[in-house]
Amino acid sequence: MLVLLPPSEGKAPSGRGAPLKPGALSLPGLAAAREAVVDELVELCTGDEDKAREVLGLSEGLRGEVAKNAGLRTAGARPAGEIYTGVLYDALDLASLDAAAKRRAARSLLVFSGLWGAVRVTDRIPSYRCSMGVKLPGLGALGAFWRTPMASVLPEAAGEGLVLDLRSSAYAAAWKPKGDVAGRTATVRVLHSRVVDGVEKRSVVSHFNKATKGRIVRGLLTSGAAPRDPAALVETLRDLGYVVEAEPPARVGRAWTLDVVVTEIH
Repeated sequence: MLVLLPPSEGKAPSGRGAPLKPGALSLPGLAAAREAVVDELVELCTGDEDKAREVLGLSEGLRGEVAKNAGLRTAGARPAGEIYTGVLYDALDLASLDAAAKRRAARSLLVFSGLWGAVRVTDRIPSYRCSMGVKLPGLGALGAFWRTPMASVLPEAAGEGLVLDLRSSAYAAAWKPKGDVAGRTATVRVLHSRVVDGVEKRSVVSHFNKATKGRIVRGLLTSGAAPRDPAALVETLRDLGYVVEAEPPARVGRAWTLDVVVTEIH
């Protein structure tokens, strides 16, 4: 099983250990593209600070993020699972997993990134600020930039099993599973169900959507479940206590869409 995750907008500080070693990152087929983005981002952020903030979409209060990017090559690095924070990662709570679940997380979780393309949670990276929606002056929109290298690397990473795609739309733009891989891919939509004047109303709540996805991944890791395809995933999630609605796609080679319906927001 391969689980595709979005990064978090905010990130924990860089560590005090050894700086980034690009050659040590997973998915070495992305190495050249990573170098190009790092070079471009560092050059941007060591120049005109106001221009850098504009390109990165940063407010005045986030001015310090420019300096953080400028020092990417010398900043200490930490496992990506410690760098990424926020609602999904708080609910996932990698640090509290037992040893077996941590091993499963290291094998199965892949975090997409505007800067790195995609990394394992064990890959050591510095803190940074560069979303997939950024358009760097020399490379253009990062979502489009990453499509070519991702297309040659991700199918191999997906292997022969289930792909659980929990990315937001901006990060999904960097790689869209195709063919056989798409047929083994499932996306998840979390719907909040409530009754208003006797009528059921369903809506997507962003914060709770992220938290539920984090809990889903944690449940899969701690249970040791290993569904091989979307149909098996549906049954696994139901066994974990979730209300799941899903139908096979109308055409072969299309991803499944799973609706997880919840009645309480927490």
